[in-house]
Amino acid sequence: QVQLVESGGGLVQAGGSLRLSCAASARTFSNHAMGWLRQAPGKEREFVASISWSGGNTAHKDSVKGRFTISRDNAKNMVYLQMNSLKPEDTGVYYCAAGSRPIPTSEADFGSWGQGTQVTVSS
Repeated sequence: QVQLVESGGGLVQAGGSLRLSCAASARTFSNHAMGWLRQAPGKEREFVASISWSGGNTAHKDSVKGRFTISRDNAKNMVYLQMNSLKPEDTGVYYCAAGSRPIPTSEADFGSWGQGTQVTVSS
């Protein structure tokens, strides 16, 4: 029912940038707020950013504010996460997720997510 496909992960040096992309069905995008979660090795999955299709409101985890920017392209049913000034602590598997609230701000606010894309930031 909900299909989410992430891409754009990879290996990057600290201070570098990556742009993650998420593709989903029109039904998913039109009925769910979207966002990004991540899970570092040995840690629990955590909220990174979210965006609402109604009004374009966004939310970002405090530690990524000013560095990460979530955006959307409604015509293409795509969600992006532009990540700049990457730090080693940003390393993890990034998941595109469909939210259950207008503006998700925690991992618990998402009901579905994709397979993830690995982001590795080296020192």
